[in-house]
Amino acid sequence: MHSGQLNPVSLVFALVLSAVAAPFARAQTIPLSEPFLVDGITTYDAGVPKPEEILGFTVGSRHSRPEELIRYFEAVAANSDRVRVQTQGHSHEGRSLIHAVVSSPANLERLESIRTANLRLFESPDAVSDRALDSMPGIVYLAYSVHGNEASGSEASLLALYHLAAGQGPAIDRVLSDLVVIVDPSLNPDGRDRFVDWVNRNRGSVPTTDSQDREHNEPWPGGRTNHYWFDLNRDWLPVTQPESRGRLQLFAAWRPQLLFDFHEMGGDATFFFQPGVPSRTNPNTPQSNQDLTARIATYHARAFDRVGQPYFSGETFDDFYYGKGSTYPDLNGAVGILFEQASSRALAAETSSGELTYARAVRNQFIATLSSLEAAVDLRTDLLRHQREFYAGVGEWAGRKPYAAWLIDRKGSGARADALARLLDTHGIRAYGNSSGLDAGGVRFAPGEAWVAPLAQPQGRLLDALMERVTEFQDSVFYDVSAWTLPLAYDVPAHGIDGSAARSLGAPYRPGPEAGASVPAPSRVGWLLPWGSVGAARSLVRWLNGGLEARVLTRPFSVAFDEGEQEFPAGTLILMPRLGRETLRDADVRSLLLEIAEEEGIDLVSLGTGSTPSGPDFGGPGAIRVELPAVAILTGEGMSSNRAGELWYLLDHQTGMEVSLLDEERIPRSDLAGYDVIIAAGGSVSESARSEIDEWVRAGGTLVAMSSSVGWVVRAGLLELEERPFDVDSLVQGVDWASRGRARGSHSVAGTILSARFDSTHPLAFGIGERLPLFVSTGDVFAPSAPATVATFDEAPRLSGWLSEARTAQLSGAAAVSSARQGRGRIIAIHADPAFRGYWIGGFRLVWNALFFASRI
Repeated sequence: MHSGQLNPVSLVFALVLSAVAAPFARAQTIPLSEPFLVDGITTYDAGVPKPEEILGFTVGSRHSRPEELIRYFEAVAANSDRVRVQTQGHSHEGRSLIHAVVSSPANLERLESIRTANLRLFESPDAVSDRALDSMPGIVYLAYSVHGNEASGSEASLLALYHLAAGQGPAIDRVLSDLVVIVDPSLNPDGRDRFVDWVNRNRGSVPTTDSQDREHNEPWPGGRTNHYWFDLNRDWLPVTQPESRGRLQLFAAWRPQLLFDFHEMGGDATFFFQPGVPSRTNPNTPQSNQDLTARIATYHARAFDRVGQPYFSGETFDDFYYGKGSTYPDLNGAVGILFEQASSRALAAETSSGELTYARAVRNQFIATLSSLEAAVDLRTDLLRHQREFYAGVGEWAGRKPYAAWLIDRKGSGARADALARLLDTHGIRAYGNSSGLDAGGVRFAPGEAWVAPLAQPQGRLLDALMERVTEFQDSVFYDVSAWTLPLAYDVPAHGIDGSAARSLGAPYRPGPEAGASVPAPSRVGWLLPWGSVGAARSLVRWLNGGLEARVLTRPFSVAFDEGEQEFPAGTLILMPRLGRETLRDADVRSLLLEIAEEEGIDLVSLGTGSTPSGPDFGGPGAIRVELPAVAILTGEGMSSNRAGELWYLLDHQTGMEVSLLDEERIPRSDLAGYDVIIAAGGSVSESARSEIDEWVRAGGTLVAMSSSVGWVVRAGLLELEERPFDVDSLVQGVDWASRGRARGSHSVAGTILSARFDSTHPLAFGIGERLPLFVSTGDVFAPSAPATVATFDEAPRLSGWLSEARTAQLSGAAAVSSARQGRGRIIAIHADPAFRGYWIGGFRLVWNALFFASRI
């Protein structure tokens, strides 16, 4: 293989000379017709189309739409033997998620053998010799614009593809022979389409730098997120969205050594590249990863020094949460690098440093692309060796841990435990069944009651980072969340077990999708639906949408079967084969029943009688009829789009319910009488909206307030709770000016997992029991109120994540879930994020209970 130095500076000057020096009217172009003067590049292939020849405009002169990016990528692939364009999936709105694989024609001819040889670093690293590393191409993933309104990255991908496909000469030959480059032009096409449509439609022929102009102010929810308003850069671990699933499959198929993640930040900044804040690096990340990150940074610094572009590193951003594109690679034997370019958003913006054009932002992203490729070529063997040693060292690493494997207890949480196993499988983490029984922690697990994931496997480090509870930290300030412990999110018991227990493993545990439950026997009375299972709410919705009846049992009860009595908890549902007082055809009921059991994976219990030996009978007042509520989620300015999107996704996509999205600004002009439940998932509404919502609640509606929305509900007088104040100013008195911001930040509630104790008899606790881990990200804290309290945080509430001593004292015994009457209606306050990022499966039950039961009982 070749090694050598790419010198991008002359090319950069040629590309952007007019963008830097010309008046604004001409500064929006990055002309590709200029001669290229890169050392070792002689010319560019005229047979490969330039972007403007396909798109009809020069890169940087407008924002390209997702379909235009695809059109150009396909045009280049049709005219270059260096490029193959492939599809890794589709977005929620049906847009293709594409990438280009770029390398030398000779490498593309043997592409599959290169890919499989590279996977040996993951699967059998000890079998890969130093000599083999010398002859292996490196794999580089260029990931552009996961946030749709951080658009300059996708624009730079057009220049990157042209440069790689058309460049001629030794410098390009080194890149193409030494690397396989994956160019992903838009990780979030739905968000980009929303943003680009706005800025292009609201721009005149003479662009303006006025920050109050419509082009500069995209409406709520903005283009950052995908269709359901999920931040796809936080979805690398949960993998709830189709864009993430496609991206992760591509990542796993190639196992790149480098992933470069192109973003934008506030317009008054300059350009950031990693390393981030050293003290905020996750301790699970090997030091060798950070060493390589620091070496790569010198390439970016040198490139930006050549063109006089200010930059910074080692500040602000961090490498802690593994669910981001720049950190997920760090526990996959690779190096992830975050780029943050100051954003113009529009074609031009006035900043504290003067005018910033979109063209300049694109230029800088392209410079970073070139310096990334330069670093990848020069450090190729070091990066390959790092990946090999990362996986080869898993056994030694695992041997230093106090436990050998993670055991997941399926007793009482089988569906949630299996959902967790499926997620781990998505990340290439292997789990094994318990076919012969095992003992762990003084508990005997019969076959089928647990599954085990050993640490001594290629993804052992990632497994441990997903499962562990973290309560000790080097730093107390976080760019993102401080905890994401998956067993707590799924509300399943997890135990670290020793080697003797881990050795008695069965066959690989690969639960299929939630399907294949036992076939329920026919019944004239009905079938019991266990509440709290992952598929229970969707099963209920399908049953009710079929026109049939369901009831919830408000107290524990027993049922007599031929083999004896069986106890069932409060919250169990009975599905009845009736439409009102009419009986449907047995065949129709049977067909729907079998579909639900098979497709939702629910084991339904057939009943022979409506009488119970103990507890309420199925036709009495202790069996309350359940109906589908008409639900609206508050959206619009002031509301959190992420939190609203989580609830929208949960109810619409995962539960199958019809949901209305109600902009809070329209509430004073809306008829709320048609809604049974309104959800405020986070954020605040205007005074006029509060007045209308108050009147609606008093008339019989149910308002469910979550997370930061609880604050305005209480302060507006809709719910009587006493706020527990938090005086951060007094805590930072005497702290010097330079340290004050950090000191204040250490008292933020940085995405922490807390334990809540429930009144298990309350309808909001159905299917949950006495305790539930909740994800908390708001500093609004309220004292419990005897009539309203359903759950309180424990006296020592922290299960995982950062929480300062002062915040711990404030949250100790505080209200976690509250419910109170208001007129003929009800207020439910959930002082947490029960559906956090779409993967907090344990908290889903709390949402479903609020919708289906609380207003009925």
